[in-house]
Amino acid sequence: MIVVMNRSAGGSDDPRTRVVELFRMQGEDPHIVHPNGGHAIAEVAREAAQSSERIVVAAGGDGTISAVAAALAGTDKNLGVLPIGTLNHFAKDLGIPLDLETAVRTINDGEVAAVDVGEVNGRIFINNSNLGLYPQIVSRREAQQQRLARGKWTAFFWATIQALRRFPFLDLRIAFEGQQIFRRTAFLFVGNNEYEIAGFNLGSRACVNAGKLGLYLTHRTGRLGLFRLAFHALFGRVDQAEDFDVFCVTEARIETRKRRLLVALDGEVQRMETPLEYRIRPAALRVLVPREKAAR
Repeated sequence: MIVVMNRSAGGSDDPRTRVVELFRMQGEDPHIVHPNGGHAIAEVAREAAQSSERIVVAAGGDGTISAVAAALAGTDKNLGVLPIGTLNHFAKDLGIPLDLETAVRTINDGEVAAVDVGEVNGRIFINNSNLGLYPQIVSRREAQQQRLARGKWTAFFWATIQALRRFPFLDLRIAFEGQQIFRRTAFLFVGNNEYEIAGFNLGSRACVNAGKLGLYLTHRTGRLGLFRLAFHALFGRVDQAEDFDVFCVTEARIETRKRRLLVALDGEVQRMETPLEYRIRPAALRVLVPREKAAR
């Protein structure tokens, strides 16, 4: 197998030695590569997808896993996941253990589950894609980390304050399954399958193989409206928010007057040409998961 490792994921010490040791305990001697930066990860992942190796392991956070998954989607390669990032949403939603030793054992002893991926203008995402406030926050956070040498969470806090102060609205025309809606919104969240939007499971997915995109957006909601919406979500009453829309679709076309938009894909931000063509790719990715999760 090949292990594509982001050694800076999660801000922890370099886990390479520990990973090699754990794989050797399982009788494996993987080839480990550790590219420097997102573009290098994508390039290495593409090379791994064209290799003769049966398993390609992504060792890192959701960004690293997404880059490797994008190269493997639609191939017969199996994706192994070593969640050594900060949040590890993809691993949690698939029931992949966050403990490194158990995650290595899952790659060796687990079973293959075919899961969906989302796609926008040919770019793959495994968790979600966002327009509006969130990509603005991420872009500002990265700028603060580079210019002011702030830590990730400190930079995220100040970037959020700046984005809320400007609070840009998007005027969108959204076409899906024979209908069109027009929305003036602060954000559009597109999930690879449906997300829990209320209660203790807020932000998680019950499954990633239902073949649907979840679309979530506000309608003319200002700053106070967003806080009110967050309150409703925490107490399980989002359905009472009249200015919040939820749609479950297989594809959607997003149009705006702007020629290019900031788009977040699994936390990574880029500018993309409009219109944005979203679609679900059912069962496009083969992932090694614990046996009991594969059965479900």
